[in-house]
Amino acid sequence: METLLWAIAATLGAAAVALGAVEVVHRVIRRLGRHSILLRELSDHAHRPFQVAASLLAAEVAVRSAVGDFAGRTAVVHLLVLAVIGAFAWLVGALMLVVEDVALDRFRTDVPDNRRARKLHTQVVMLRRVTVAAIVVITFGVMLMTFPHVRAVGASLLASAGIIGVLAGLAAQSTLSNVFAGLQLTFSDALRLDDVVVVENEWGRIEELTLTYVVVQIWDDRRLIMPTTYFTSKPFQNWTRTRAAVLGTAELDVDWAVPVQAMREELRRLMEGTQLWDGRVCVLQVTDAVGGMVRIRALVSAVDAPTLWDLRCLVREHLVGWIREQHPTALPRLRAEVGDGANQLVWQWSKPLREAPVEGEPDHDARVFGGSQEGEARAADFEGPADRSRT
Repeated sequence: METLLWAIAATLGAAAVALGAVEVVHRVIRRLGRHSILLRELSDHAHRPFQVAASLLAAEVAVRSAVGDFAGRTAVVHLLVLAVIGAFAWLVGALMLVVEDVALDRFRTDVPDNRRARKLHTQVVMLRRVTVAAIVVITFGVMLMTFPHVRAVGASLLASAGIIGVLAGLAAQSTLSNVFAGLQLTFSDALRLDDVVVVENEWGRIEELTLTYVVVQIWDDRRLIMPTTYFTSKPFQNWTRTRAAVLGTAELDVDWAVPVQAMREELRRLMEGTQLWDGRVCVLQVTDAVGGMVRIRALVSAVDAPTLWDLRCLVREHLVGWIREQHPTALPRLRAEVGDGANQLVWQWSKPLREAPVEGEPDHDARVFGGSQEGEARAADFEGPADRSRT
């Protein structure tokens, strides 16, 4: 009984000393952390696991060295060893969280040009998750190896590891493929957190990227959860891989009587009067003229996808109202003409109301590839390799 009481006293005393030492270190780190992000994160995240790990380690050392033999000593020591292993695994996980916070503090994602920051954020988060998973597996393995019976059968387990590995690989083929796909997406820079994508005809942003699945926040606040293998095996649209600025169109089917140049000037006036336009592209072209109607396409640009959506709606609404109020004859219509027996129609004998316009160089608002510095750069991207035989 005296030995047991001495063991309890020694254990509590060692734990109290360890807690006191940890508290002193914590206060010093907090004081120094006023000027250091690393020390401040250490004092916030690593204090509690450091307390637990230090007190358990001190208690285990006290029971082993300062206490004599008592009933159940072996079981108590074994439990303390397991607790120390788990506590230090917790401490290592907390340190990984500190490293993540310090690494991400230098790169803000709430700024307009945040592509590099989002890439680093995705990679750091993924690395921490992989590391935490590895820590859990290693900790569990180390705990098992503290049991003598497990160590005795270790040789036979290693001998049959090849067969077990093959069976486990076949059983977990889908899971492993998702894990490798997640790592591939993270480090190939094909997908990042907050990227704007179009998946399964749904437009949204990457809200969460894990080793096995990807969560896409759709524009109407629904969540589309996809396996990571989807993004490595099927095509998808990434609107923000290089930059957030994008182009968008608004198409209208109107009558052949539409004044295209006046409509082009109205589009330019509208763009110059709205803050949704980023000033890069404002083009209006006739892209089709079949089926008795003319298809007008307005191509505009914005700083990001949400702004572009509002800008496209604004262009569509304004041009519809402009045609209805200013040029009602350009509204879509169906024509039926009745001629005489000789099929001589009245309009075939009527003179044109004005002379045909002189052909010349089109206005820069009528050209997607050319006419401006932005258009020339876009044309150069699609010209292909230069013909060396002509030089």
